[in-house]
Amino acid sequence: MKKINTSPISGALELLPAEQAVFTNLKSKIAEVYHRHGFLKIETPVIDRTEILFAKAGGDTEKQVYKVVKTAEAADEADQALRFDHTVPLARYVVEHENDLTFPFKATQIGRNFRGERAQKGRYREFYQCDIDIIGRGQLANAYDAEIISTLLDAYKSFNIQAKVLCRLNNRKIVNGLLAELGLTDAAKAVFDVIDYAEKVTTDATENALKEAGLSDKMVETVLNFINIHGDKDEISAEFDKLGVKNETFNEGVKELTQTMGLLEAEGLGNSITADMKIVRGLDYYTGTVFEFCLPEYKQVGSIGGGGRYENLASNFTDQALPGTGGSIGLTRLYYVLTENNLLKSQESRALLDYCLVPISEQEFNYATELAAKLRAAGYTVDVNFQDKKLGDKLTYAAKLAKYGVVIGGDEVASGKLKVKDFATGESKDLII
Repeated sequence: MKKINTSPISGALELLPAEQAVFTNLKSKIAEVYHRHGFLKIETPVIDRTEILFAKAGGDTEKQVYKVVKTAEAADEADQALRFDHTVPLARYVVEHENDLTFPFKATQIGRNFRGERAQKGRYREFYQCDIDIIGRGQLANAYDAEIISTLLDAYKSFNIQAKVLCRLNNRKIVNGLLAELGLTDAAKAVFDVIDYAEKVTTDATENALKEAGLSDKMVETVLNFINIHGDKDEISAEFDKLGVKNETFNEGVKELTQTMGLLEAEGLGNSITADMKIVRGLDYYTGTVFEFCLPEYKQVGSIGGGGRYENLASNFTDQALPGTGGSIGLTRLYYVLTENNLLKSQESRALLDYCLVPISEQEFNYATELAAKLRAAGYTVDVNFQDKKLGDKLTYAAKLAKYGVVIGGDEVASGKLKVKDFATGESKDLII
């Protein structure tokens, strides 16, 4: 009987070894794809100063940050908190190490982040994010936005997900330009929040929220029509032309969005992308391209990743212009979505280890240890069952963990001839190293 509650705290994901193996495999595949696309691995501290983390947080993020409570001995140190994403710490990192980096700097970070959101299915307070970012010095070509999206799509494809992955794109300059045209620049933050939430509520609720933000009936109609624009490059271009917006920022955003989509189409990714004016992203540091990934056949699960362009993220830390673009796969949420919907069946039955060696008695321990060393040197994962139990119990243990089992008795030691049992098929064959 438990003496205390030993369950993990609300909002933390804790997996059994077989589940963890699937999770780790996903993480490894993502890292492999990122590296193949030329992104360099870095790590930033999980704990940082609040003045750094809050520099460009925006929205409700500051309310969700976990503060670090220090002891009396450390009370003179600056206020600290757990990072809520990788992007703000990356900006600090680039400023700190600017003279030692090669630009454009292509970086990847894979690690835990923390947000005090309301815990619910698929939404966690402690979660893994797998980020890629490209930082320029002075300027950064718009084509890098397409490279980020292309890399992330490649990562999703590496899982062999049994469902289509779709990237939905927008450009915040388009929305900002439209609001400027309507004379709503001062209400931009409120309108962005309404658009960002529009898919989660009814059209009537969105309409009422826009009116509460101070929009006239005509303005509300224009914004509602605008956020329903979606489709391929040619479709959205035709819809934008119908709006007749003359604002320079709007037209710059349209140009950037269609260029990004054109680059992705040229790469053969046209069927994996669509423009969607409902995508604006909640964080305030995005300035241009924004995007989210979803599974169209499973709309109820929402976003499984996203990102965008940020021109001014490092402006609080330096006078040097360090524009960037990046994206992230929320691995913890993705794992939940894929396993809950049985979209990773082919990976769930994988054995945790290659071999489990089963010496019958202590007489064979030395031989088993030597054999394990040889197999490990050959690149295999190996366990040795040293338990003082019946052979049947030892084999039951081995079958739960390993793909192959090797029983080692006196005859095997004397002859050096060993049989390998494939637990999946029940077949046995000679062991050859």
